[in-house]
Amino acid sequence: MTSHSRMIVRQLATPLGPMVAVAGERGLCLLEFARGTRPAVRIRHPHERDGVPLVRGTNAHLDLLARELRAYFAGRLRKFHVRLAPEGTPFQLAVWRRVRAIRYGRVSTYGRVARELRRPGAQRAVGRANGDNPLSIVIPCHRLVGADGALRGYGGGLWRKRRLLELEGAIATASRERGARARRSRSA
Repeated sequence: MTSHSRMIVRQLATPLGPMVAVAGERGLCLLEFARGTRPAVRIRHPHERDGVPLVRGTNAHLDLLARELRAYFAGRLRKFHVRLAPEGTPFQLAVWRRVRAIRYGRVSTYGRVARELRRPGAQRAVGRANGDNPLSIVIPCHRLVGADGALRGYGGGLWRKRRLLELEGAIATASRERGARARRSRSA
């Protein structure tokens, strides 16, 4: 059972559509794009399962998140400082820590993250853990791409993933890095 006494739910406006955020005393637990007119489905899991009440409102974590999201979308914030409290398996938490370390304006691959976690060949497991990321944008799951540089799955839609990478300048960066690797391999 989680140690949260209550969870606060707040909807936040962004240029890519409304997002739903959930935070408790320990920090931010969920941030994802709202689906249609209904709040995100994952809000009901795991907190309601644990008997933790969900109430609409705000707290210090959600207030900071709102300010940081505005600054991020305005191009003034490269690293979030809001306290995070995601819940997941040890493997998921390790993947999310590694994904969070991918710098603004950069991308990585599922295979590279698997190798960095000393789990070569576990790129599909990394992809699943990345897909289960409860903190969109803040844990920048949009920064993971396929080995060929292609955009692969994003819970908020590939169009949002592309827009986030464009905002960060990562799409052009990824193209330049692929071109440099290709030139190096041809000259070797």
